Amino acid sequence: MKKLFAKFNLPFPGFMLNTELEVPVEGFTVLFGPSGSGKTTFLRCLSGLERAPHGFLKIDDDIWQDEDRGIFLPVNERPIGYVFQDTRLFPHLSVEGNLHYGFNRRVPEKKEVLFNQIVKIMDLGLFLDRRPNKLSGGEKQRVALARALLTRPGLLLMDEPLAALDTKRKREIIPYFQRLQSELRIPIFYVTHSLEEVLQLVDTMLLMEQGKIIAAGPLVEVFSRPEIGAHLGHSLAGSILDTIVDRQDNDFKLTVLKFKNQTLYVPRRDVPIGSRLRVHIRAEDVSLAISPIQDQTSVLNVLAARVLGTSPSLEDECKVEVRLDIGCFLLAAITRKSLEHLNLQPGQNVYAHIKAIRMAHELD
Repeated sequence: MKKLFAKFNLPFPGFMLNTELEVPVEGFTVLFGPSGSGKTTFLRCLSGLERAPHGFLKIDDDIWQDEDRGIFLPVNERPIGYVFQDTRLFPHLSVEGNLHYGFNRRVPEKKEVLFNQIVKIMDLGLFLDRRPNKLSGGEKQRVALARALLTRPGLLLMDEPLAALDTKRKREIIPYFQRLQSELRIPIFYVTHSLEEVLQLVDTMLLMEQGKIIAAGPLVEVFSRPEIGAHLGHSLAGSILDTIVDRQDNDFKLTVLKFKNQTLYVPRRDVPIGSRLRVHIRAEDVSLAISPIQDQTSVLNVLAARVLGTSPSLEDECKVEVRLDIGCFLLAAITRKSLEHLNLQPGQNVYAHIKAIRMAHELD
């Protein structure tokens, strides 16, 4: 597995990028954090568009930057593709003309094979003779992404490419990211301040705040840290579960998911049996019981759990966060009064009632 090691210290007026990390170079790596946290600056350092005075960047054994040794690979010599929020398409060229502009000396001789492959993946066959002003926002982004892919990058950098799109257009383009990952397997570093748009895709998550990377690792692992809710915000605080689609309940229009030998029901999703589906359970949507009460509740999703511990909520002084083990980490937010009433103790067996389950790829 390839590894990326980066160390950047870059001062700006009122801001300091101060990052050091080592992460896998595979799959979908998301840089998440509020505006002004340093996400785009870090991405520009990876690309070579920004030059940290004492920076260091290595991918496996390839050193792109080592300022102490006078090494700095310019952006045009780095095997990267870059997709911006602004698609930067040439208005006087057709889609096909814009795509052919993506070819460069890194592309192998069989250009036509590569061109046809990328056009198929991005589903652009019907648009090749159109000009950019005849495309929707989502279609423009697919063209910009295809153009970047035609350079055959070893690393694809994407800076909030969906920020200008409405919810409908975002939902339309997410499957193309999934197709890109499954067919081309190009590692992607993706900047966003709206994690909801890519939760279904993330392999590695980098959480940034005030120029620093405060958490890095697999998505499920990062979400499982009790302190992370303070950085993710109230609406996202909770847990991520990786499930498998077990069957479709056609009578009640539900999709049945399997997770750690337990069962979850969600509103019907048209996905094949056996598919992996990532779900997001917010802490505020989890209630607790100390005995099974399946016959006395409308909640379908009840999971056996064990209490790991409790801590005061940083969002609401009347609540506490209860850390649970359900085969992986689950977070529940309940009132302090409920905690006292149930007398919950570490090691105690309880039942987690999940009032709502959101698909991790769905948007607000």
